[in-house]
Formats: sequence, C-alpha cells, structure tokens
Amino acid sequence: MKKLIYYIHRIFSFVEDWSLFVTVMVALAVAIANVALRKLTSDVNLYWSDEVVRKTIFFTTYVGCIAAIRNRSLIRIDALPQLFPIIKKPLTLLSHLGVLVFAGIMVKLGYQLTALVYQDQYAKTASLQIPEWYFYAVLPVMGAMMFIRTLIVMVEDWSGITLTDPPAKDEVP
Repeated sequence: MKKLIYYIHRIFSFVEDWSLFVTVMVALAVAIANVALRKLTSDVNLYWSDEVVRKTIFFTTYVGCIAAIRNRSLIRIDALPQLFPIIKKPLTLLSHLGVLVFAGIMVKLGYQLTALVYQDQYAKTASLQIPEWYFYAVLPVMGAMMFIRTLIVMVEDWSGITLTDPPAKDEVP
C-alpha cells in the first residue's frame, strides 16, 4: 500500500511541478514578447497575449491548490492550536474535511460545467478560438487530485508515518 501511495505521490508531483513550470514559462515568454514588441515597435502587438496570461492564471490557481496540499500550505486555523495545543488535531481534521468537501464539489460541479461547455459549439476563447471546455476540464481533474492528496495527508497526519517517502527495499510490496 505504501508503495502505491508513493507512486501516486510521484506522479502527482511530476504533473503538478511540470505543468505549473511549463504554463508559467509560456505565459512569461508571451508577456515579455508582447511588452518588447510594444516598446520596440509602434505597430506590432500580440493581441492574444492577455488571453494566454489569463488562462495561465486560471490553470496555476487550481493546480497550485494541489501543490499547496502536498506542502501543507493551505490556509487553515493556525493561531488557536498555538494557544491551545489540545485542539490541534480536531482543527486539522476539520480543515481536511473542508478540503475533501471542496474537492468533491469541484469534481461534481466541474464535470457538469465541462460537459455543459463541451455541448456549446460557440464556447471558444475570444482570440485564439480554443474550445473553452479544455480549460474547464481542469476543475474535475484538480478536484480528484486534491481529494486523493488530502486523503494521503490525513493518513500521514493521523498515523505519523510519512507515506510519500520512498519505500524501503525490504518492505512488503
């Protein structure tokens, strides 16, 4: 079981890290190119650069949520457990349950929204004419990944075992 969770963690980490890196680099390159063209010439402009940057922000916001769960960086009640250490575990559980509910809602509503936008043949981005459902498909995928990540973090928090460390060679597969 630990081996499976470790491989899920590795796959999720790869997808999170590289998709965030690639999308931010594309947005940065497009934004820099647009600014350079605007400043160096008077008539050349990348009319679609704002759309690329907007879609990148949309993507990085949702995929960044998954990475925040991995790093235990999500917003949570932090002051009360420092004042009253006895309530740290219940508040952590409440926080995890809130994330699980949010992730479940994202899967359900994200899928419904993606299916709805998929049906609309005119739902395309303004400049590049890319079907919008591609971008909305991030929502249910992100929700599912958040749900799985949160379950892994919950098990780690409650058992005290770090499941995302590489399994030892002598562990049972």
